[in-house]
Amino acid sequence: MTEDRDRIIESELKGVTLRVYWHLLKTKNETIGVRSVQRALGMSSPSVALHHLEKLRSLGLVEKDPTGEYHLAEQVEVGVLQNFVGVLGFLLPRHLFFSAMFTVMLALYPILYPPDFSTHNIVAFIFGGFTVAIFWSETYRAWRLRPL
Repeated sequence: MTEDRDRIIESELKGVTLRVYWHLLKTKNETIGVRSVQRALGMSSPSVALHHLEKLRSLGLVEKDPTGEYHLAEQVEVGVLQNFVGVLGFLLPRHLFFSAMFTVMLALYPILYPPDFSTHNIVAFIFGGFTVAIFWSETYRAWRLRPL
């Protein structure tokens, strides 16, 4: 049952609706009004924002309180959202942490083990360089795919 629901959410969570959900994820514990969504995302009218908020409400992702404000009811990781993790109110690519870790490791390696250009040092630099390049390219790819 949950796989069907995830498939439905993934098919509906696209375009402007995804941008509205992304905005709600950034303001996780706050309630937010229709006009503030409209202003924050540069929508043409409040009715457009209301349409997308109601679409998210019908999917069970947001709830509406008696004052007409909306708040996040459930956080799902479908589609492009699977590549991001929330840290201190920011949504960052998951690969960012590995990218930073491997970059620091590659930078510290010649300090901790002074290079003597032996085979194992050269291989360590090659593998380290490839690892850093791959993780940073994945981080950049995920960052480009984020809803703006």
